[in-house]
Amino acid sequence: MNSALVLSIWVLNTLLDSGGQLAFKAAAIEPGDADGLARWRHMLARPWIWVGIVCFVGEFVVWLAFLSLIPLAEGVLLGMFSIVAVMLGGRVWFYEHFTRPRLIGIGLIIVGVVVVGIS
Repeated sequence: MNSALVLSIWVLNTLLDSGGQLAFKAAAIEPGDADGLARWRHMLARPWIWVGIVCFVGEFVVWLAFLSLIPLAEGVLLGMFSIVAVMLGGRVWFYEHFTRPRLIGIGLIIVGVVVVGIS
């Protein structure tokens, strides 16, 4: 197994998954006074929802490629790093706050990814 290929696919998967989550958040909070179906029409007319959909379609394909190269248990654990990327992206892009439990969670996820990555 080519570790550079696995690393590249893992990074791409993390970027696509995190990008999709952040794009959906951006679509969901865009200004709009409408409710119900009108709100959905408004969101569907905005680019962020489509960026999110494209990211998740790409992530699906990349995830399959990733899982074809490593065992499922390792893949799922490494895939959790996108949670950290989403939290960091939310902090930078949406000014969301880090609480102590979130910071502890980020630290534990990073430690877990490092342990799995070096094994």
